Amino acid sequence: MERVPCLISACLVGVECRYDATHRALAREVLEKLRSRYLLVPVCPEQLGGLPTPRDPVQFYGGDGKAFWVGRARLLTQQGGDISPAFLKGAEEVLKLVHLLDIKVAILKEKSPSCGVSLVYREGKLVRGMGVVTAVLTSRGLEVLSGDDL
Repeated sequence: MERVPCLISACLVGVECRYDATHRALAREVLEKLRSRYLLVPVCPEQLGGLPTPRDPVQFYGGDGKAFWVGRARLLTQQGGDISPAFLKGAEEVLKLVHLLDIKVAILKEKSPSCGVSLVYREGKLVRGMGVVTAVLTSRGLEVLSGDDL
């Protein structure tokens, strides 16, 4: 069986790329099952957008990833620095890979400002919402799954 390409948050495969320079690797059995079905394409949109690791935690103000794409939300550090442009660049780089590899499915890290599938931090609280990358991928018809659901 030919494996189809699948975008996956790099932290879910063990890359220490989260804001605090850690990972959230899925269980070995889960990763092996995914690898048997998919050609996993690990990405960290925040690093692709030029942000360092480690980096300051970031959260939404004014909405979530959907609101971000229509100019109604921003991403700010704890010190109030607006780093929305880095998230935009990271999402654009992810889209290039999606088009290049004809990716139709993604498995992303919940609660991330980039990759959150159904939960993100907004104005100090964990709320229902999508990250920047999840919002753009779903708007383009990709199937996006949360790593928490595997």
